[in-house]
Amino acid sequence: MKFSERLYEKVQPIWKKNHEHPFVQGMGNGSLDKEKFRYYMIQDYLYLIDYSKLFAIGTVKANDLKTMGKFAELLDSTLNTEMSLHRQYAKKFDISEEELENAEPAAMTLSYSHYMLHVGQNEGLAELVAALLPCMWSYAEIGKELSKIPGAAEHEFYGDWISMYADDEFQELAKWTIDLLDDLTEGKPEHELSRIEDIFLNTTRFEFMFWDMAYNQEMWPADE
Repeated sequence: MKFSERLYEKVQPIWKKNHEHPFVQGMGNGSLDKEKFRYYMIQDYLYLIDYSKLFAIGTVKANDLKTMGKFAELLDSTLNTEMSLHRQYAKKFDISEEELENAEPAAMTLSYSHYMLHVGQNEGLAELVAALLPCMWSYAEIGKELSKIPGAAEHEFYGDWISMYADDEFQELAKWTIDLLDDLTEGKPEHELSRIEDIFLNTTRFEFMFWDMAYNQEMWPADE
């Protein structure tokens, strides 16, 4: 069994909750409150800034030019394609560039992104990939599933989001990252695999918590 297959089996209970979350379901059937999605866009924009840094760190930690080049491609895709989508959405929801740039991260946004950056900066390349993969992999899965709902990909507000993550290019980038983790973990002893699995599970849990944060528009508990 490939290590990614082991991880996939392990996270199914959490990913099922991701797919069934009212935020995700609301994007698919078009019922999601626009204010919730507006909040999500701002927080995800802040998250993507730190997420992009992981690809930059991956470029530094990679041991061959091919892998370095792919991380650079992922960095470009995140900084330009994904963040461009956020800026386009910002116009639909009357979010100014000034509001995006001056927004404050929620507690969950900080916790999630800082955990990934801590792993990326202090551990090896396999650990870094395990930290960033749940976001990419789960978005590819969610985008693919939601795109099967009639009319979802054409929805005025959520169709572009669904189409981007269901797109073949994003699906291929996700697959490359999965394959890279399999290559990096091949032959590693169980104690190292267990540590990498824990990292993957942690960021998978953060993914669910991020959907929940967006749905409830949470910032800091002490401020509510």
